[in-house]
Amino acid sequence: MEFSVKSGAPEKQRSSCLIVGVFEARKLSDAAETIDKASDGHLSAITRRGDMEGELGDTLLIHGVPNIQAERVLLVGLGKEREFDLNALNKATTAAVKALHYRGTTECVSHLTEIDIKGVDFEQILRQSVLAIDAAVYRFDQFKSTPEPGPRRPLRKVTFITPSRRGLLEAENHVREAMAISSGIHLTKNLANLPPNLCTPTALADQARKLMETHPHLAVEVLDQSRMEALGMNALLAVAKGSTEAPKFIIMEHMGGRDDEEPIVLVGKGVTFDTGGISLKPGLDMDQMKYDMAGAAAVIGLISIVAELKLPINVVGLVPTVENMPDGNALKPGDIIKSMSGQTIEVLNTDAEGRLILCDALTYAKRFKPDVVIDMATLTGACVIALGRVPSGLFSNTRALAQEITKAGEISQDRVWELPLWDEYQPQLKSNFADMANIGGREGGALTAAAFLSRFTKDYRWAHLDIAGTAWVTGDNKGATGRPVALLSEFLLKRARANAQSQIK
Repeated sequence: MEFSVKSGAPEKQRSSCLIVGVFEARKLSDAAETIDKASDGHLSAITRRGDMEGELGDTLLIHGVPNIQAERVLLVGLGKEREFDLNALNKATTAAVKALHYRGTTECVSHLTEIDIKGVDFEQILRQSVLAIDAAVYRFDQFKSTPEPGPRRPLRKVTFITPSRRGLLEAENHVREAMAISSGIHLTKNLANLPPNLCTPTALADQARKLMETHPHLAVEVLDQSRMEALGMNALLAVAKGSTEAPKFIIMEHMGGRDDEEPIVLVGKGVTFDTGGISLKPGLDMDQMKYDMAGAAAVIGLISIVAELKLPINVVGLVPTVENMPDGNALKPGDIIKSMSGQTIEVLNTDAEGRLILCDALTYAKRFKPDVVIDMATLTGACVIALGRVPSGLFSNTRALAQEITKAGEISQDRVWELPLWDEYQPQLKSNFADMANIGGREGGALTAAAFLSRFTKDYRWAHLDIAGTAWVTGDNKGATGRPVALLSEFLLKRARANAQSQIK
């Protein structure tokens, strides 16, 4: 999808279609009201007849509106005016794009970005619009021999209207950032949606290396099994023992900041398929365990965004990636393994494998002397039970970092909810035979998983995102969501701007 911005009066826009809004109680948005006046009440006559009530997401395509340059006008319901927020903007934009995408409209001009939202700046409005549009037209059907019929002439270009000509250059920069984020989300979704026979640890490593072809300033290194053995990554390697697929440890470095600047380290769980190992999962919905590498996909997507925008910060992406399979060599309940940190772990359940590969990755992260470390992992079903599929679970050993991530979630509409990381949960991990067990029982499963990881992050500021409920959706629309890429893109962009300002001073 191509995006651009411009300014100008709606009645003078030359386009195949203009998108304007109608609030409930048939109240026209400012752009719609301008068109209505230019057309001698054409739109208000339609709303008075009840053809458009303004219910959120309703659409009505109108041909031949008098005295305007556009061929057609699409009215979009905006819901209650006092309740119009970024979420409503997303829904209205999605509805508008779906209405035009299958009606032979190859380009359009959207005036929805002109609508004020209290407490929200124009940058956020533009970004949410771009992400909503790209999400609305996203398809993953490359493995269908006969793909489902798509639009004959799909929507290819959307132009957003800025409130004034004066801010046009700044708006163009915001759209460029939004397009990079959307591209990173697209990559994340594509990787997560791949079937597990194709998306292996080796394939993820190849994808990371591929980023260097378009971003030569990006450094990518992949550690194989022998190098991980030399480092003592025994927890990670133990998970891979039951699979014929070789484990990989991917390191991606974008050094856009000062040489002496402490990097932000992103860590993504990369279990490309999780059977549960010897502690075998139930067969129902096991196909969805291909999404157990969604954290890894998100890190690769985020590094692609950072590299594309050449952000003036240092960012390191770490992806421990394995396949968890049951065979004669597989990790067994009761096994004791020594992690890279030197701490020993009694394995009580081989389906609690994500924390085993993450603990070695979090130990490895220490060598970068990081400013902060943020891991993202489809870690626990318990987090889905606790929070559903709306926010990702957030845990952190630093109050300011948790607040920073929470704020980024609100701005990006990729929200999180902080859960406790209290010492009182640590006794549940007690083992009679090792330094700790890898599970803490049924109670507070997401919390004890985070408590386990915290034992490997004492030397730096750290946050853990449990994305088990948000990385993909189930049912008829089953597929990857690309979360938490939007959230952490906002976090990284804010850091980059603060860094750039400090360098100017």
